[in-house]
Amino acid sequence: MKTNVKNAVIAVVDDILEGKQLDHHEAMELAALEKADLFDLLAGANRVREHFRGTVVDICSIVNAKSGACSEDCSFCAQSTHHSTAAPVYPLINVDEMAGAAEGAKRNGAKRFCIVTSGRGIDSPEDLESIAQGIRRVRETGLSPCATLGTLTEKQLAYLKDAGLERYHHNIETSRAFFSQICTTHTFDERISLLQHARSLGLSTCSGGILGMGESMEDRISMALSLREINVDSVPINFLMPIQGTPLEGGTTIAPIEALHAIALFRMILPDREIRICAGRGTALGQLHPLIFMAGADGFMIGNYLTTTGLDPADDLKMIEDLGLHVGE
Repeated sequence: MKTNVKNAVIAVVDDILEGKQLDHHEAMELAALEKADLFDLLAGANRVREHFRGTVVDICSIVNAKSGACSEDCSFCAQSTHHSTAAPVYPLINVDEMAGAAEGAKRNGAKRFCIVTSGRGIDSPEDLESIAQGIRRVRETGLSPCATLGTLTEKQLAYLKDAGLERYHHNIETSRAFFSQICTTHTFDERISLLQHARSLGLSTCSGGILGMGESMEDRISMALSLREINVDSVPINFLMPIQGTPLEGGTTIAPIEALHAIALFRMILPDREIRICAGRGTALGQLHPLIFMAGADGFMIGNYLTTTGLDPADDLKMIEDLGLHVGE
């Protein structure tokens, strides 16, 4: 990085606006910036966001349609059978409940709605049909239907696409190198393969991960580069919310300025992708929360998360208005 950090960041941003992709070395230089220089990086990330994404904020919401009893051992997750937590356990909710949750999300300002189930995948044909019906009902509300259902077969994905599914979400969670520290019951490549299958069927893809699990800034950059390589459309960034009973229960919440630094790096590496801030944003960002947009984000998840409570939707919508941004149609 040049001695004059501000000019160096401006030069990097100018290159990105002209279509140049940030490489690993350049990203690591931005990751090494001192705290005193981070607002230059945020200003650059804001320029990139405005150029590629404009002033529209994309808002999504979810329903935890099937909770707990998951066979996978993801170390952050309250729903794994490998951990002892207070997370609720229940089978797939009915279609009317899915539709009701979608209606509530729409009232909160969401434009996308995701049906989420715990578990490795969907084994029951009856559950798959109920989810397909739920997707149809979500479309009827006027929301864009998404789903997070674990590892599905291509046939299952195609069936849900025919029912009206627009986007499939499947987080890669972290870098390839760090993944085995987080999960041992499936692999990083399995997650990549599923996203590629979804994309080959014409589905939009959504994938990101969780920051603050003990990974390095280089791991975060590697994750962003992997997401760029498989050309995902939307990148959700979550921050670890340590849950009692999980292996990461003693984890330390990521510092607000570090969270903003990471968001800015994702925007620089993925300049034209949707970057939405999801679980843990209130806790991780604290009073700096409105700066997520200056750092390059152009969307977030509104309402509650899978097993934890989110921020007040009215406060979120007021924040967007106060910043001179607007919710996407």
